[in-house]
Amino acid sequence: MNPVLRYAVAGLRRRPALALAAWSVPEALPSALLGLAVARAVDDGFLAGRPRVGLAWLGALLLCGLAGAVGARQVFRALGDLVEPVRDDLVRRVVTGALRAGAAGRADDGAVARLTRQVEIVRDTYAGLIVVCRGFLVTVAGAAAGLLSVAPLVALLILPPFALGCAMFVATLGVAAGRYRAAVRADERLAATAGTVLAATRDIAARGAEEHAAAMVAGPVAEQAAAERALAGVAALRTLCFAVGGWVPLLAVLAAGPWLVGRGVTAGAVLGGLTYVLFGLQPALSRLFAGLGGSGLRFVVTLGRVLEATDRPAPPPRPATPRGYAVALRGVTFGYGRHAEPVLRALDLDLPEGDHLAVVGPSGIGKSTLAGLVCGLLEPGAGTVLVGGCPAVEVPERARVLIPQEAYAFAGSLRDNLSYLHPSAPDARVAAAVEAVGAAPLVTRLGGLDATLRPAELSAGERQLLALARAYLSPAPVAVLDEATCHLDPAAERVAEEAFAARPGTLVVIAHRISSAFRARRVLVLDGTGATLGGHETLLASSPLYRELVGHWTAAGTPTPTP
Repeated sequence: MNPVLRYAVAGLRRRPALALAAWSVPEALPSALLGLAVARAVDDGFLAGRPRVGLAWLGALLLCGLAGAVGARQVFRALGDLVEPVRDDLVRRVVTGALRAGAAGRADDGAVARLTRQVEIVRDTYAGLIVVCRGFLVTVAGAAAGLLSVAPLVALLILPPFALGCAMFVATLGVAAGRYRAAVRADERLAATAGTVLAATRDIAARGAEEHAAAMVAGPVAEQAAAERALAGVAALRTLCFAVGGWVPLLAVLAAGPWLVGRGVTAGAVLGGLTYVLFGLQPALSRLFAGLGGSGLRFVVTLGRVLEATDRPAPPPRPATPRGYAVALRGVTFGYGRHAEPVLRALDLDLPEGDHLAVVGPSGIGKSTLAGLVCGLLEPGAGTVLVGGCPAVEVPERARVLIPQEAYAFAGSLRDNLSYLHPSAPDARVAAAVEAVGAAPLVTRLGGLDATLRPAELSAGERQLLALARAYLSPAPVAVLDEATCHLDPAAERVAEEAFAARPGTLVVIAHRISSAFRARRVLVLDGTGATLGGHETLLASSPLYRELVGHWTAAGTPTPTP
């Protein structure tokens, strides 16, 4: 089965689909009784001189219409239970695919368009297709039952050509989908070419290159026009299918009228059969053709693109089992792009278990890049990054915790925010982590662990405090603070860093203030040309950049700590 159709069918979950089918029964009553009521009203009522009987039949038809309206209302209520889970699944697919591509170092430029536009197109068209197809089936089933009950001979004249027209239409859908895809691709190529030419209008006019520009656009224009003509041909085929399925039955009943009457078919039965065609089958066929031929094609093409972009094979399970959590960088070079100047070049670094390293240097020198490499978020262009002797990208995420400069808090309880990386942590451990990083007054002010958190009401520093407590509570043995205290005052920063330094494991601090280097066991200085590693006193003697950074800090009023 086609992947798009397989996905669409799989989206019809059992319970909502059964509810939809159950509420379709009362909606089918008007379709089933439409011709029958007309036939009885004519034969048993008006032609028999009993107008009250005729009016009673028509009144019964009206009551069935009311029952059908109630059923239709409930159908639309059940529709959301079918459609929204499909939308949610597509959103998860798009987001997961984009994150997977980002983790692999590939930019997914179309993810935003798929998330904001294509997923919504799929949801709307999927709902429309369910409504159209269900309505068609309900109407046809009701009309067929009514025709057979009114006059089987009339049904034999109507149903075969109607089924033939439907079969012809279904046979054209594959051709229509292919031509619609071709039209979409041609439209995209034309838009891209025309955009390039229009952006260079002044240059084209200045150099007299109008003919060349017109030639560039001529090919895509001709391709797009041919694709539109091909689509028009499909529309003509649909018209032929409708003529066979919608008008041939009507003509067959009219032409066979005398023959039917001669075989005992009443005038009311003939009129009832015509009523089924004109007010039941023809409108149902028209809606089906319009739905499948319009929104159906958009659904197939758009969903196909989403699935094609997101149905990439999942990465194999990471088999790496690190032996401890010592970090080692060997000849690591990294640049953002093949032709970009490397941010880090041939870097060697060893972080034994339990180390406390501060990384200092000017902005843009590669400090955050180093954090991403250690945490496995980036892959080096050359060299290796090892954690516990295994490549960093293969080590489970739970082995490291990264607190970025822009801390994240989500709507929910304060407890859920704090224990996100350690869901099974008891409240006592959560409270201890909060106390350790200096976030206890904030938690108290917010209302305790059961309080509902509203991220928009928090300052940047408050979000950082919550993120620090969350990371402190996590079981990860390697913690990386990437300017994670930049929105805190120096005193609060000191409390948080000292708490992490006392926490079992390795600590890497991407320093926002040089005071972070004073508290570290070792300091790594990045200056854009190389890296210098050592203690505070050693670097004061050997690194001009480090002396300059310390001098700026002490000039600002913070004394250098005594050794």
